[in-house]
Amino acid sequence: MNAFEHPDDRLVVDVWSDVMCPFCYIGDTLLAQAVEKFPHGSDVEIRYHSFQLMPHLPADLAVGVNELLEKERGIPRAQARAMNAQVAARAAEIGLDFRMDSAIATNSRAAHRLIHFARSQGRQHDMVERLFRAFFTDGLNVGDHDVLTDLATQIGLAPAAAREALDSDTFDADVDADVRQAGQLGITGVPFFVFGGKYAVSGAQPLEVFLQALDTAWKGKSAASA
Repeated sequence: MNAFEHPDDRLVVDVWSDVMCPFCYIGDTLLAQAVEKFPHGSDVEIRYHSFQLMPHLPADLAVGVNELLEKERGIPRAQARAMNAQVAARAAEIGLDFRMDSAIATNSRAAHRLIHFARSQGRQHDMVERLFRAFFTDGLNVGDHDVLTDLATQIGLAPAAAREALDSDTFDADVDADVRQAGQLGITGVPFFVFGGKYAVSGAQPLEVFLQALDTAWKGKSAASA
């Protein structure tokens, strides 16, 4: 399915994000809160698309986030901790528990393939949320296939099928298609949200911004079908 092929009876929000992106977790939570408040929230469908902030990281890498920031970005360890503490404080304001000192950075491609598998089973949102929590709260390695299989099992997916999806290249093309479309849309950072295929919101914006985007997209959809 093309990212912007939408069912007639639903308002679709397409989201590009990475499971290791703190603002993606915050933005996803704020969007979910907005959908809960939106009068037509039961008719909103959220679809997730792959984006990797650090696609060059080795698949077998497992390193602390603060150490990675120091090595990759040249940010002193103390400054990295301070930055992450600020992000954690913002996350706490909306009920999220960020434990950045124990977060393990790795290549997130396997996690994205698992998200596509979960989508094929109708459990994409559950998988995305579990991966966010695994990375930011539980300190788990979201590049490890054993860990990922266990996470898939926790949300009700068949472990053998999840493991097969991880160990094969079945969903590689889906990840690549998402990344390619992000490039075509000029997306250089995440989170990035597209409401109803027309209205874009970039970053973890305040709740009111998401509510406005939902309302605008809903009215546009209603006018188009009138």
